[in-house]
Amino acid sequence: MTWTIHRLTVSQDEQGTRLDQYIAAAGLDISRSLARKIIDLGGVHINGRRVRNCSLPVGFSDAVEIYIDHLPLEPYRISAADILYQDQYLIVLNKPAQVDTQPTHARYKGTLFEALQVYLKDDFRPHHKVQIGMIQRLDRGTSGIIVFSIHPRSHKAMTRIFLDHQVDKRYLALVHNVPAQQYGEIRSFLARTRKENRVRSVAKGGKEAVTRFVVKEILDGAALVELELVTGRSHQIRAHMAEQGCPLLGDVRYGGQSNFLSFSIQRPLLHACRLSFRHPVTADNLDFAVDLPRDMVLIKNFLGD
Repeated sequence: MTWTIHRLTVSQDEQGTRLDQYIAAAGLDISRSLARKIIDLGGVHINGRRVRNCSLPVGFSDAVEIYIDHLPLEPYRISAADILYQDQYLIVLNKPAQVDTQPTHARYKGTLFEALQVYLKDDFRPHHKVQIGMIQRLDRGTSGIIVFSIHPRSHKAMTRIFLDHQVDKRYLALVHNVPAQQYGEIRSFLARTRKENRVRSVAKGGKEAVTRFVVKEILDGAALVELELVTGRSHQIRAHMAEQGCPLLGDVRYGGQSNFLSFSIQRPLLHACRLSFRHPVTADNLDFAVDLPRDMVLIKNFLGD
């Protein structure tokens, strides 16, 4: 996903202007109504701090940054269909693709974290802040199961469950080419490269990453692969599959194709399909599974014909 970033400095003549008017008059092809939406989402920062007040007057020499992520301007909101499980300690959701898990420079409103705050606000007493523990993260383009802690009694215990790998995380991916083996385990040490802003396997340093995989279906020039994350490193699946010569379809950053046969693919085709763990408070065994989302089903069926 490509961001657009505009950086401006307020002149002496412009000081005192409303923020939305200032942006609209900056020659960026941003109307005042669009400026208001970007500000409301949280995409405008003044002197390094997010500002969501359209009427705020800008000051002389203020540094104004405008971040645009080119996602829908209508903020994401949680619906009943997204909820897989909820009690007073946990909530488990089926995250749609193209929704950020946590706030970014381009938006606060409409991220999964903010949408959860809005959804849960009626469950908390007045003047009591919604308490959300972010236990795991899914990339913006990744769809599927994600769990949050929503009570102080479960925050630390749930974090420990993930840190100690006492959780079964399974993913389904549509990858270019077919892995050389039907099943296997990939072990390496992953480190992030600053220049490319991606992770890759390295001989020294990095963090250990272990991915197990099974080819579920062989398709036309592609494969449906189930992956188990033994560890949970950032971009682990994306890096490991790319290094096997099987990048995720749509994962341009790791060598995947955004145009495959007759399809224009808007995201890395990765779906968190199953999550199993023991409840941090009640000790009940919890097991969740969700089907492939529509975009992956359409491509899989087409390639399988």
